[in-house]
Amino acid sequence: MATLLHLDSAAFPQGSTSREVTAAFVAAWREQHPNGDVVYRDLAAAPLPHLDASAIAAGADDTLRGELAAELAAADAVLIGAPMYNFSIPSTLKAWLDQVIIVGHNAGPDSPVAGTPFTVVASRGGSYAPGTPREDFEFVRNYLEKVLTGMLGAEVDFIVPELTLAHSKPEMAELIPLALASRTQAFTEAAEKAKALAARLAD
Repeated sequence: MATLLHLDSAAFPQGSTSREVTAAFVAAWREQHPNGDVVYRDLAAAPLPHLDASAIAAGADDTLRGELAAELAAADAVLIGAPMYNFSIPSTLKAWLDQVIIVGHNAGPDSPVAGTPFTVVASRGGSYAPGTPREDFEFVRNYLEKVLTGMLGAEVDFIVPELTLAHSKPEMAELIPLALASRTQAFTEAAEKAKALAARLAD
């Protein structure tokens, strides 16, 4: 029986594309793997404290850090909703990463998390894809890929719904068809990836 650790970090509980896509992923996961467990953390509703000196010094002996690290280690797969805020990830998600990544415990070449599949829903209001004017402003996918693979040795896959602000910004109105296509693709990918991952872990 596989365990999925699901983290959402979007500030708004309603109308969040990243939350909608992660919810679709979880629904497909449960359909494919009804006996699996889903452990959920809403980092916006229940934010974690920023890492401080005492927690750094304590490492895995810190109560919260030890709990988070154990929760991560027990997960067979991880799902993260990571909307782009000011070209980067929400501070609530950064706080989780700072708390859960513990050098000498789960970070490094012998990480117990190595090989764990992470699926990141990296939604954004515009487009930062290669070849776009703001390509070099993309610090969500680039950062998360580096930190999750480089420190934890995780296997990382991304779902990237783009242009989520097209419906609300008049200057982006001409991009609405592309936004709709990106949204549809994101939901399709969420269902497909969740089912494939659940089937793989259920073997």
